Amino acid sequence: MKLWTMRMAGSVALESSNMLHSSRDDKLPVVNNFMDAGHEPGKGLYFADGKRKVDYVLVYQYRRPSSLHESPGQHRLSVISNGSFPRVGSKEPEGVKEEHAEVVLDMGPADPAEGEKIMIREEFEANLREAGLEMERDNEHKVHGQGFIRVHAPWQVLSREAEFLKIKVPTKKSYEMKEDKGLSATMSAVWRKLNQPFQPNIPHLQLQSRTKFLSHSFSRDKLHLYNIESKDTFFDNATRSRIVYEILRRTACTRTCQTMGITTLIAKGVYDSAFPLHDGDFKDNEHSEGKNDRQLLHDEWARYGAIFKYQPLDLIRNYFGEKIGLYFAWLGVYTHLLALASLVGIIVFLYGCFTIDSNIPSLEMCDETQNFTMCPLCDRACDYWHLSTACGTARASHLFDNPATVFFAIFMSLWAVMFLEHWKRRQNSLNYSWNMTGMEEEEEHPRPKYETLLLQKRQRKRRNRKKNKSESGDEKLTWRDRLPGYFINISSILLMFGVTFAAVFGVIMYRITVSALLAMSQDPQIKSNARVTVTATAVIINLVVILILDEIYGSVAVWLTELEIPKTETNFEERLILKAFLLKFMNAYAPIFYVAFFKGRFAGRPGDYVYIFNDYRMEECAPGGCLIELCIQLSIIMLGKQLIQNNVFEIAIPKLKKLFRSLKEKKRAPEERVEQTGRALRQWHLDYNLEPFDGLTPEYMEMIIQFGFVSLFVASFPLAPLFALLNNIIEIRLDAKKFVTELRRPDAVRAKDIGIWYNILSGLGKFSVIINAFVISFTSDFIPRLVYQYMYSETGTMHGFIDHTLSYFNVSHFKAGTAPASSAVTVCRYKDYREPPWSSEPYQFSRQYWAVLAARLAFVILFQNLVMFMGVLVAWVIPDVPKNISEQLKREKTLLVDVFMNEEKEKLQLIQSLFSKEATQTRQQQSPLSQLAQDALKTQLPLPHLAQTDDPVAAGATIPLTARSRTRPRAASFSQFTRQGSTSPRSEAGRHTAV
Repeated sequence: MKLWTMRMAGSVALESSNMLHSSRDDKLPVVNNFMDAGHEPGKGLYFADGKRKVDYVLVYQYRRPSSLHESPGQHRLSVISNGSFPRVGSKEPEGVKEEHAEVVLDMGPADPAEGEKIMIREEFEANLREAGLEMERDNEHKVHGQGFIRVHAPWQVLSREAEFLKIKVPTKKSYEMKEDKGLSATMSAVWRKLNQPFQPNIPHLQLQSRTKFLSHSFSRDKLHLYNIESKDTFFDNATRSRIVYEILRRTACTRTCQTMGITTLIAKGVYDSAFPLHDGDFKDNEHSEGKNDRQLLHDEWARYGAIFKYQPLDLIRNYFGEKIGLYFAWLGVYTHLLALASLVGIIVFLYGCFTIDSNIPSLEMCDETQNFTMCPLCDRACDYWHLSTACGTARASHLFDNPATVFFAIFMSLWAVMFLEHWKRRQNSLNYSWNMTGMEEEEEHPRPKYETLLLQKRQRKRRNRKKNKSESGDEKLTWRDRLPGYFINISSILLMFGVTFAAVFGVIMYRITVSALLAMSQDPQIKSNARVTVTATAVIINLVVILILDEIYGSVAVWLTELEIPKTETNFEERLILKAFLLKFMNAYAPIFYVAFFKGRFAGRPGDYVYIFNDYRMEECAPGGCLIELCIQLSIIMLGKQLIQNNVFEIAIPKLKKLFRSLKEKKRAPEERVEQTGRALRQWHLDYNLEPFDGLTPEYMEMIIQFGFVSLFVASFPLAPLFALLNNIIEIRLDAKKFVTELRRPDAVRAKDIGIWYNILSGLGKFSVIINAFVISFTSDFIPRLVYQYMYSETGTMHGFIDHTLSYFNVSHFKAGTAPASSAVTVCRYKDYREPPWSSEPYQFSRQYWAVLAARLAFVILFQNLVMFMGVLVAWVIPDVPKNISEQLKREKTLLVDVFMNEEKEKLQLIQSLFSKEATQTRQQQSPLSQLAQDALKTQLPLPHLAQTDDPVAAGATIPLTARSRTRPRAASFSQFTRQGSTSPRSEAGRHTAV
């Protein structure tokens, strides 16, 4: 459609503007979207009138067909008037400058797709106004850019939606909580005194007393129960934004497109984004009394200077909502309990350090006089070697493979149970203090993709119904619609598993080849350190592969979940979490599982080794066992993953994105940059420039993988809890800074728990018991030592243990071309329980092998059942709900019932008093009539003046007049009372009161 521009006089301009002004712009006030120079930035939290608060912001992209700046006298293309010209008799909106030297007329957008988006926005915004929301838009003064629509919810909308959502608010009724007495009171006072320096300096949280106000679901019929000082501040900002988001989510567009909710419109590109505003700037304004919640969170939570303080969980919940508040509460509980596990781990490690010089097996390995000649580590190129050269590995292995390791494994299994039980108590306490008890599950709206596919299916059914009228239409997607997605999911997950195993196999090939190359070296120093060198470099390669595949698997998990077409966001999130956890768990732990349970198990024996591709011999464990290699693998992957993810993915990448956005802004048109010179951006512009919030899944996933490192293989690395503790102390502040300063404000979402993450934690805790049992029994030498000491040792000590674990091999039995070139050695040793070559069954498993295997299996069964039983016992001893919370819940229920019963009694008394008052007045009015009736009966005279025209028995009545005169006033008084009661707010509240 062609656009024509004309210059007009001021009066004609006003008329044309009003004529072409859309209905949308008629109802939306239009203001300038920049502040004048001199105004303080970030204060755009209200409408132009300075009274109505901005509860939500909608952003859309617009593009005009041509520029406004051309020489006078030329015919130009231009754009539609944006409604900034006030109507006749109306006042200019505040902040609007007189910049209307010319009028721009638009006959329609040039792009049909853009025109369709405009129509959808008009219908959507009209429906929002019908729902009671008030909106204000920007003056579209540029050729293209972002348009901002501010949304405000008045009191009528807030009260209505709060009642629908059953939001709990405090009432006027309060009670005093019980105070501790005796020793417990003294201990509580001392504990509060000691904790005072670590408490955040939050003014309104420090004023808390032992007075507790009862909370009840908001109801418009019970406004007298609530302490409403101001309707503008009764609901906090998070609650207001949540109410607006609920309206945005359920508002439909049925005329222009069959869609529902703002999420669908954002997915279709109608809107660019939608978010609530932050409470101003996070930088301190040097007035502590005037700090907003964002500044308090930044100063008392998101700074490294506050690293020694507790988290202000109540303020976090008030600002970000319960879901994010529960995440940081869970992270805090996890970090606090890691301190205990770290302390025990340090003690276990120090025990290994103090007993290393008295460990008999390591002393025997380091004794050069025993002269254990070992078989070659590779074919042809490798020579025979002495066991004493592995002395360093044996001594290091004792640091993590000692009797205290078993105790630590049992302790950590119980610690995992105690952590989950403690979290359940903490979660229930927070639910009580945050008024989340008894919260019902909210009905969720379908996701945009689900709605789109369902609409397409309905259209196909409608077409088929015209052809085959007997066919009925489906109103939901069935498993047949999702079958292709399920098939792709299964095949893709199997493919990802194959990629992970291929990466592990590639690292195995690297270890085998590099080990052979280092063994052929002539430098004795390189030969002696070959195993440690190969292990460390291979782990670094594993770490790089894990980090790369982690990012790939995260994107793949999102794509696979989209193919399943989940109906709601909750279903989508749960399926995404399961896929991402499965893929990332396999990716992170596959190399560790290989070292723990597979390395050296299938290598064979001298003369009968297992080969890969007929050339590469399978690698074996070190003489001191595979536990030290498992320790190196676990420590490097865990520390590297945490350091790189924290420093690169959470610090460097956001800064790079911010730098990219700034460079992109510099490339804008010069006139746009000049236009903003000397003007300060409003708060919605500042928030729009921040990163959007993508959910808590990455944050939880990082901690869950870390929990696996801490619990699954902790028997091989007792210092894992210590490094996890140090990481989490920094992680809390990193996440806090990210939420406060770098992300848009998330929608406040209610939640009673952490969802499916708790089930994953519980499963990992139970799985860790089995893993640690197998690590101790099969990976470490704990069981072989016990078997030797109590079954085969002549002195009951560990003397001779190394010789007992080494078998003999006759070098003449090597396959041709595999033995070293020339040597005087006739017999070499290798680590295994096999019969010697002079036995009747040479190189077969010996009786010691079967005895040790039986002991290992018995230990697994005993360890698993013992720890499981102790875990159940701990879970039974620790109640899920603290005793004081359960008592307060019962007391509050009783008090609420008393409040409602007293309210009902007052209403009944009021009704009775009004009824008796009406009856008394009626008797007084009818007393003269009664006297006249009695006189008439005595004289048998008619009473014409007493008859009423609307009385159904006025003519020819057989009822005595005294009875009629007594009955009519009663009926009239009761009907009069009911009419008056229906208009009374007290009676209206009474009719809607439920006890």
